[in-house]
Amino acid sequence: MKPGLITGLLLLSQLAMAQVNDTLPAVVEPLIEDNRVKFTSQLRPLRGIAGAPVPFYTYFWEFGDGSYSFEKEPHHVYKDTGDYPVRLYATNNYDDGKKPPTRLKKIKVEKKTMLAANTAPAFFKGQGSLEMMTNQMPRPGEDMVLLLGYRNKPGSQLQAVSGSVMLLYNEKQFAQNSFDMAEARRYHQEKSIGLDSLLAYAPAEEWGMEAVAASYRENGDRKKGLFTASAGSAAPFANKPQLKQFLKQQMEGYRKHHIWRVDGVKQEQFMFLSLNTLPEMIKDTNAVVTVTGLFIPDDPSLDVEQYSLELQIVASHDPNRIMLRKRRLNYRFTGKGKENIYKIQFQNTGKGPAKRVAVTVTIPGMLNTATVELVDMKPACAWCDSAYANQSCIDTILTKDSIQFIFKNIYLPGTQQDGISDPDSTMGYVRYKLRFNKKMKKLPFTSRASIVFDKNEPVYTNRSTGRFKKGLSPGIIIGYNTIPGKVPADIAQQNYVLGFSLSEYAAYRNYFQWELYLQKSRTIETYEGVRVGGDTMINGVGYKVEYRDYFRKQKVLSAEAVPVFFRRNLNGWLSAGAGALVAVDVERGTTWTIDTWVQRPNGQGLTLLKGDRPKQLETFANWRGAVFADVQLGMVRTGPAVGCRFLQYINPSHQRIFLYASWKL
Repeated sequence: MKPGLITGLLLLSQLAMAQVNDTLPAVVEPLIEDNRVKFTSQLRPLRGIAGAPVPFYTYFWEFGDGSYSFEKEPHHVYKDTGDYPVRLYATNNYDDGKKPPTRLKKIKVEKKTMLAANTAPAFFKGQGSLEMMTNQMPRPGEDMVLLLGYRNKPGSQLQAVSGSVMLLYNEKQFAQNSFDMAEARRYHQEKSIGLDSLLAYAPAEEWGMEAVAASYRENGDRKKGLFTASAGSAAPFANKPQLKQFLKQQMEGYRKHHIWRVDGVKQEQFMFLSLNTLPEMIKDTNAVVTVTGLFIPDDPSLDVEQYSLELQIVASHDPNRIMLRKRRLNYRFTGKGKENIYKIQFQNTGKGPAKRVAVTVTIPGMLNTATVELVDMKPACAWCDSAYANQSCIDTILTKDSIQFIFKNIYLPGTQQDGISDPDSTMGYVRYKLRFNKKMKKLPFTSRASIVFDKNEPVYTNRSTGRFKKGLSPGIIIGYNTIPGKVPADIAQQNYVLGFSLSEYAAYRNYFQWELYLQKSRTIETYEGVRVGGDTMINGVGYKVEYRDYFRKQKVLSAEAVPVFFRRNLNGWLSAGAGALVAVDVERGTTWTIDTWVQRPNGQGLTLLKGDRPKQLETFANWRGAVFADVQLGMVRTGPAVGCRFLQYINPSHQRIFLYASWKL
């Protein structure tokens, strides 16, 4: 029985299972002729998403000899005989299931011929020594391949270059790890080393740093819509300690790193790094995580180079997407001058080229469309108002709540077009900046784009939402308490208090607040009664007691806490809320004083004798509770503001009015 027929029968037997379980693996079918192999595959049927474009697969082949392809059915020529492990990573775009698992397929090449060499895909887009790309955007729970390429850069005076390659991932700014490296497949004797070994290879002379900058410059597309980080100008490293300090600074932002030693690099070489995208990674889809690579050459005349990949976390695979570079902002330090950097990526998935692409993006009300600045684009075009007839150009149309970018007279191939093997050639993007309006609210702001290729139906991207961090805001409260009506015993009718609050910074509508109040210690003296008659002995002499007066003196330090307080800002100057309060005597010291009047001997009159009983000390006694309603006027989101609070106490039952002024920091 033929292998193809066997494969077909196996697929048919598993199709029923695929209706429930869509984990049918990708089946690789090689057709070997000498050392030339044609690869085809069998994949589970796609299930389209309602309202989305027709689903399709994208392909990434790893041939097991250090080379790769993005073609659907590639041909590959092996330079030598042997057993080669082949992997196919198929990504399901616009499909509502899981992507097909990858299964290793070993093929055996037994003959060699003089067939033509392979045509390698175009990988390096810039002029540097190091670049990276992935076969897909990270989706929680899926595996992903990071393709790391390095080379002796064009125009180098050296025949070969040696050095170290460092990979940094799992940023510390996120609570969860994003990736776990499952395997590093190396084909050019790359050796895993530590930081100390890296520094041991470094000479004592200066390194050039023309390719590493203090800030990132985004200058061009780097496959799959990724941002790049490259160098501006910087002083060279003077010695190994400075190099070590630089590397440690780079490592401070990440939890994980790997270093490989590379020797005698003459041309493009690749490492294939399998990364498991962890299920517990950032739950916020459309967030952006960064993976950074460094190339540290041994030769001090060469630059240390840095390349950063910004990957958008996705819930489903879609080649048309919108990304906001920094989606979590600190409202305290964000003003109307803050630049929000967006990138809209599009891909022509049709059977022919597109000549016109219209990208229309909805702009949230907090952003000002008049501040738009086009930073970069692909394909690169002139402005239409300065272009000659039929020249490729780009135009923009602005409204209050939308921006339209229109590419005209371009040639953007389709992924299904004959002769197209490089997916990068079918992709384009616009990168632009927007600033906030003057009156900025602490609310999420969402953008979405629609993309029209020629006269086809629009394709809609994901929604990219920017949010403000809640932030903590401590506050100071100065207030005055008064009790209307009857005053309970041991309770002061009037007093001043100093309080502290903790809440969300500048909450727009609803929020919780916690408060703590300290009251000035107070002294309470009460007359507790009189006792008549009795005798006593003083220094052996008998006295007749006329009467005794009993006095109680208490010194009290109290505190009040508000564990539950819900507040709603009705607008920018008025808020209302309700909550509960708990009060306690943190320390209460009680001293009894007894004034005793006795008859002097021989009837010489009355004498006053004073005495104190030992002091009684109580801590955290006399717990009281209250519920309250509150109204506040002023700049209620940040302060200053004044407020009035009515409290109903229990144990003992009484009412209190609290007038106060507050300010949040």
